Amino acid sequence: MKRTLSILLCHALLLTLPLTASAAKLSYADPAGDDFGPGTYTYPTNSVYTPGSFDLRKVELKTKGSKVEIKVTLGAAIEDPWNSKGWTPSGQGFSLQMVQLYIDTDGKPGSGHTKTLPGINAVFDAKDGWERAIVISPQAGSRLRSEVAAKAGALKAGVVVPTKVVVRGKTLVATVKKKDLGGALSSSWGFQAIVQSNEGYPDKDDLLSRKVNEFGGDHRFGGGNDWNCDPHVLDILAGAGKGGADEKELQKSALSYTCGDGGASVKMATLPMVRTP
Repeated sequence: MKRTLSILLCHALLLTLPLTASAAKLSYADPAGDDFGPGTYTYPTNSVYTPGSFDLRKVELKTKGSKVEIKVTLGAAIEDPWNSKGWTPSGQGFSLQMVQLYIDTDGKPGSGHTKTLPGINAVFDAKDGWERAIVISPQAGSRLRSEVAAKAGALKAGVVVPTKVVVRGKTLVATVKKKDLGGALSSSWGFQAIVQSNEGYPDKDDLLSRKVNEFGGDHRFGGGNDWNCDPHVLDILAGAGKGGADEKELQKSALSYTCGDGGASVKMATLPMVRTP
């Protein structure tokens, strides 16, 4: 009788424990041809900015022992026109792109950060606050960590700098420590990937990000607003993260913004988290 009661109590306790949805691999897709931010952004005119080079196509995360490998695939070969390996300190083997992967690890409304990292000009809804942000940059890890420490303020504790970044064709492959994400990869987490452009000489408050201007130029993205009230974001995940055509319109809606007199932000772009059903 006592043994039966003990077993029943154990079962009852197990039912009260929170369920974790650990996952060995997660994958999200994004439609082709939506590397236009809210629908109006254009590439710089210099030929190094090849069509599709900021067009997000897929984000994959895979557990590998004590590490997590992140693959971000774009619409064109990832190149290194500015010879990042010759920078001081030496870069990562690509020059143009920067990707920020925001993760909501607890899924609790009102928890986490709603601000994006400096220079992005977008926010997350309160129900989609993030606890971790992985920054995949062509800059050396030492410079990236220095920029985060100097500019990220209260957000810096949640920023994860990869231990390794390599280029494979159209794909950036970054490795992070599982412990730096706060635990095992989980299908209950929310994700948002922002494709941006690396800026080696950013504005003093921006985290290595390139602005989108009203008019494009040799190395200037166009179609935005010179008052700096627009999101400096070229592509994101949207909807169910399956690459459906409807996700283009959902991206436009998420990145829509309104500027007021003198460049005041009336409505900021509000980013969603994409979650596994």
